[in-house]
Amino acid sequence: MEISVELIKKLRDATGSGILDVREALQNAEGDFDKAVDYLRQKGLAKAAKRSDRDASEGVVELYSHGDGRVGVMVEINCETDFVARSEEFRQFAHEVALQIAAAAPRWVKEDQIPDEVIEHEKGIARTRYQEEGKPDNIIDKILEGMVEKFKAENCLLLQAYIRDDELTIQELLHDKIATIGENIVIRRFERWERGESIE
Repeated sequence: MEISVELIKKLRDATGSGILDVREALQNAEGDFDKAVDYLRQKGLAKAAKRSDRDASEGVVELYSHGDGRVGVMVEINCETDFVARSEEFRQFAHEVALQIAAAAPRWVKEDQIPDEVIEHEKGIARTRYQEEGKPDNIIDKILEGMVEKFKAENCLLLQAYIRDDELTIQELLHDKIATIGENIVIRRFERWERGESIE
């Protein structure tokens, strides 16, 4: 089918993908814009997975201060080459991640960093509350499963909904950026400080 130049430009602007990828996506989606976006995102995830074992030791430490110094963030984001680390696109991504951390206050980068005792502590508090409400144990177990997933989604940076587009997680945003830039990118670590919070 014939794909218009306007539609190709619109999809390129929306996704940042290359012209050949955009044309292929639109042909596969038979001109359906939303399906083509989904196709490109899936392709991006596949590309990201292929690159995930490549060494990422270059990058940037992004510093961000919010609310007239009320919140401060420091985040290390790595890529494979110094060339990419200096690029505007990579630095903008690092800035967006710092904004996310400032706004959404995650505690860990990814879910395997959450200590088991933290999960057990959260479950213990919730179990006691539901038992006091008289809920049966089998129902409580189901509720706790959902509660743990919600806790992870709220407290792990990669699982959080992106503050600028809640249809997208930070993990998906990262994978899109890996596909666009063409290098492995790793959000290594971060610190977030809020004025007046406990020192402990």
